Amino acid sequence: MKKVVLAFSGGLDTSFCVKYLLEQDYEIYSAIVNTGGFSEEELAEIAQRAENLGVTHHVTLDETDNYYQSCLKYLIFGNVLKNNTYPLSVSAERISQAVAIAKYAQEIGAEAVAHGSTGAGNDQVRFDMVFNILVPNVQVITPIRDLKLSREEEIAYLKERGVEMDFQKAQYSINKGIWGTSVGGKETLTSHQALPESAYPTQLSKDTPERITLHFKNGEPVGLNDEQFDNPVHVIQKLQEIASGFAIGRDIHVGDTIIGIKGRVGFEAAAPMVIIKAHHALEKHTLTKWQLYWKDSLATWYGNWMHEGQFLDPTMRNIETFLTDTQKTVTGKVHVLLAPYRFQVEGIESAHDLMSSKFGSYGEMNNTWTGEDVKGFSKIFGNQTMMYRLINGEDGAE
Repeated sequence: MKKVVLAFSGGLDTSFCVKYLLEQDYEIYSAIVNTGGFSEEELAEIAQRAENLGVTHHVTLDETDNYYQSCLKYLIFGNVLKNNTYPLSVSAERISQAVAIAKYAQEIGAEAVAHGSTGAGNDQVRFDMVFNILVPNVQVITPIRDLKLSREEEIAYLKERGVEMDFQKAQYSINKGIWGTSVGGKETLTSHQALPESAYPTQLSKDTPERITLHFKNGEPVGLNDEQFDNPVHVIQKLQEIASGFAIGRDIHVGDTIIGIKGRVGFEAAAPMVIIKAHHALEKHTLTKWQLYWKDSLATWYGNWMHEGQFLDPTMRNIETFLTDTQKTVTGKVHVLLAPYRFQVEGIESAHDLMSSKFGSYGEMNNTWTGEDVKGFSKIFGNQTMMYRLINGEDGAE
C-alpha cells in the first residue's frame, strides 16, 4: 500500500478524504498542523476522530512558535490587512501548514500528500505550490477538487458509510488558528447575506467595557496589562482570551482569489485586530512620515504575495529585513478600550514619541522656528508650482 500524508482538520472535507482514500487502498498518515488555535482537548478530539475514521497513524505537528517567528511578526510589523479588512487569518496559516506537511511527508517517506481543498478557492494553490516546490517528486491528491463535490454530496457519502458527526455544524467551514478563525457557509456564497450570530464559534459573553494596555518592544507584543511575557505568542493567546468575549474583530472579507474569481469569507480575529491597530497607532507616533509611507507600500505588497501563497519567494525575505529595521523605535504602551462588538485605541506612551511637547504643540505653539521661518519655507516649498502656473496658465497648457 502507498503511504499518503493527509492534512487533516477533522472537519467535513478531510473526513471525506479519509474514507475516500481508504477505498483507494492508501495507507493514511493524517496530520493536523497546530498553529496555536487549538486547545489540548480539541487536538485530542481530532486525533480520536481520525482514528475512528480508520487512519493508520495520526500526529499533531506543533508549528505555533515557528509560525509566529517566520510569518506573524512581519504581519504585525506591516500592519497587514488584506483590502484594509482581513488579517490573513487563513492565508498566512496555510503556508506554515503546507511546509510542515511537506517536511513530514519527507520524514516518513510518503509517496503522496493529500488535502481537502475544493477547486474554487485559494487553498488549493497554496498547498499545491508549496508541495511542488518542497517535495516535487511526491504525488498531490485532492479528492474533493477532482470529484467536484458539493458539501451536500460529501455529507451523503459519509452517511452512507456510517460516519456520525455534527453535520449541522458541518454546514459551515471553520478554520481556527492563532491569527483568527475563518467562517464560510451558504451566506458567504452570496453578495448580500451576513453570517448569522450562531455561525461564529465565539459568542458574546461580556457586556461591561474593559481597558487594557498592550506593551510593545521593537514592534513585537511583549506584555499585557501588568504581565510581561517571554514569548509574543503568549501575549496573543492571552489577549484572545480577554477580547474574544466581546465578539470584536468580526467582519466579512471580499477579495480577489488567486484563480481570478471574487470570494467572500467571514472571520473573527479579536486579538489580531486589536494588536494590528494598537501597533499601527504606536508607529504613527514613533516613525517618520516617509518610514510610514514606504512601510505601507511594501507591507501591502508583502500581504498580497503572502495571500497568494508566494511566501517562499526570496523577495519576501528582503521585505522582512526592511520591516524589521523600521521597528527599532516602536517600543511603548498602547491603551485600548474593549466593548461589545467594538474596540478603540485610546492612546500611547513611548520614550520615542515624536509628538514631543519639547518641540511644540500642533495648532498651538512651536518652540523650534519663527513665523518668518515659516513664511520663507512656504514660499520656497510652493515655488515651482507657482512658476509652472505663471508660465503655462491655470490649465497647464494652451
